[in-house]
Amino acid sequence: MEEEIARALEVLRKGGVILYPTDTVWGIGCDATNERAVQRIYELKRSENKKGMLVLMASADQTARYVDKAPEVAWQLMEVADKPLTLILPGAVGVAPNLIPEEGTLGVRVPRHAFCEGLLRRLGRPLVSTSANLSGEPAPASFGDISQEIRDGVDYAVDPRCEGDATGRASSIILLGEGGEVKIIRE
Repeated sequence: MEEEIARALEVLRKGGVILYPTDTVWGIGCDATNERAVQRIYELKRSENKKGMLVLMASADQTARYVDKAPEVAWQLMEVADKPLTLILPGAVGVAPNLIPEEGTLGVRVPRHAFCEGLLRRLGRPLVSTSANLSGEPAPASFGDISQEIRDGVDYAVDPRCEGDATGRASSIILLGEGGEVKIIRE
């Protein structure tokens, strides 16, 4: 797995796009601070839906550097989540502008997945994560479910042996307002 992390890291640092396993489904990702790489993902997916893009973070501490208006309950939810949970938080800062929707929010997840944890620790910044499918198609639960067009459109595909214990389903999503308002988007 270390070799796969090193290869993916090399591609990400050069502004490339990777195909990789997460704690949920297979994802397409890039350095979330690289505007050009983010644009490539939109083009590959044939979508400009900024709400369909989230970022994976190494920790809650790292998250605090990229959202400046998150309510206190966000950190508590990250701590107690027992399944993959994406929080949509207010006050996105420091990521590529084309990743931030009009509302100024940022979807964030701290994955519990060996490959992702190793990659995120070494990358040192957020990693874009969006399902590895064309817009409107089902999210790929396994590598075999990924279309050839997506596979051909990335700079590097992580070895499927790094898949680990993924759920095969998209994460739960909770939208948090600045004042602590909670809205469940997807259970």
